[in-house]
Amino acid sequence: MASTGITPPTEAELRDLVSRLTTHHKGYYTEKWAAAQEDVLVFFSPAWATPLENAYLWLTGWKPSTAFGLVANLRKSGMALGSLSEEQVKRIEQLRMKIKYEEEKVDGEMERQQVALADRRLVELARLASRTTRINEHGGGVGGDGPTQVSGMVDVAVRSMAVGLERVMKAADCVRLKTLKGLLDLMSPSQCVEFLAAISMLQIRLRQCGQIRRRMMAQNIEIQPKLGM
Repeated sequence: MASTGITPPTEAELRDLVSRLTTHHKGYYTEKWAAAQEDVLVFFSPAWATPLENAYLWLTGWKPSTAFGLVANLRKSGMALGSLSEEQVKRIEQLRMKIKYEEEKVDGEMERQQVALADRRLVELARLASRTTRINEHGGGVGGDGPTQVSGMVDVAVRSMAVGLERVMKAADCVRLKTLKGLLDLMSPSQCVEFLAAISMLQIRLRQCGQIRRRMMAQNIEIQPKLGM
């Protein structure tokens, strides 16, 4: 670096950079959780993400196990993470196993939420709401407060489901934060910067690929009618 006139960052500067980046991550989740109280469903299929990004989502975000695969690949690069000590590698593997267990717990909770959809009360409620709608559409009408009561019951049921999904989302986010903190605690400042840069670039590249594919699909849709002519 001396020949290029670029002064390498000091360890203190690297630590400050890592601190600012981790603060940014924590701030993101704080804002996300606040927004989820209004509508958690938008985070399970975000309109701002491309279909490709949505396909790789794990419960509203990146899957923690991905970080360990990234570290393993970066070790082969010969850069900062290529100098991980045997002790660091051992402790990262221990963390990986712990995080895998945490992922499985969250997956289990999500499965319980999905199975709960078959709950007899929800099925009966959906049937009743559908029946009430059909009667109204055919002009039969439902006397009293029937429609209002059904609507209220449906709203309560949906809110209950949203609460369960919000709980799953927060649990998944906590595993993401544990993964991030756990890995950074085991790395030197330069290794932390390399890892954070790599995981950010991975997300950026995935988005770019998704945008390229979306443009190509849009072009194909425009071309097909012309070919048909």
